[in-house]
Amino acid sequence: MFRRFHEKLKDREEGFTLIELLVVILIIAILAAIAIPVFLEQRKKGWAAQTESAVKNMATAEESFLTSNSAYTAVLADLEGEGFTYSAADVTPSVVSANGSTDYCLHAVSLNDATIESWYSSDVGAPQDTAC
Repeated sequence: MFRRFHEKLKDREEGFTLIELLVVILIIAILAAIAIPVFLEQRKKGWAAQTESAVKNMATAEESFLTSNSAYTAVLADLEGEGFTYSAADVTPSVVSANGSTDYCLHAVSLNDATIESWYSSDVGAPQDTAC
């Protein structure tokens, strides 16, 4: 009896049924539908972090420029001379205003998503989402 059973198992074709394959594909599709929006949101958070980093670094360069020159600057090249660097492919930084030695306003926009921007006001002292 066992010999016949083993012979029958050897002759049997092995593989997956169509339903088993469809279930696996359905599970993969559900996992992808969950993961893709999460991934896209993480990319946006990364772009926002890049703009915040750019304005923080510009603020550090502005303070360094003030120490050396007794006034803030509205020229981006002056900030680069103080050590500010940025990736031109990811962020567009700009100095909105610099009022002598009293205050300044900085701005950066993500080139990956133009709706992501950061502002930095010397009055607030931290990156913010609203214009100064």
